[in-house]
Amino acid sequence: MKLFNLFGKKNVSDELSKAAPYRIITEFVPYKLYANRKSVSSLIIRLRNNTSEPLMTSLVIEVPKQLSMDEMGLLKSKEIRVGDIAPNEDKELKADIFGGTGTDNGEYTISVTAFAHYRDYGHVLNAMKKRTSIEVV
Repeated sequence: MKLFNLFGKKNVSDELSKAAPYRIITEFVPYKLYANRKSVSSLIIRLRNNTSEPLMTSLVIEVPKQLSMDEMGLLKSKEIRVGDIAPNEDKELKADIFGGTGTDNGEYTISVTAFAHYRDYGHVLNAMKKRTSIEVV
């Protein structure tokens, strides 16, 4: 990596892979779903870049088989391509979570994964995962 320093280019991948690149805050509005009938809740995600470099970012949201990301009940995961996030910048994103007739009472875990990319969305530099739960009553 000394070769990069010689030509004035620095290797930022070491810095970005050491610490958590993002802060992820999740919130549900309304905070619950109803059991055994169609209902919807909005998952609001606040994403903050904690690094000193801009990051190309994407999010993947995964729900269990009893919930869905669409009204038909078929989509179990969703990718959102956020784009570049400047250092210390906040982005707010929204995704709808649907419950249906096969959704029983209980607590369901939803997984939110934020990916830091380089060059394009096919190359992953780092990732951070957060699990959150929604109650069905």
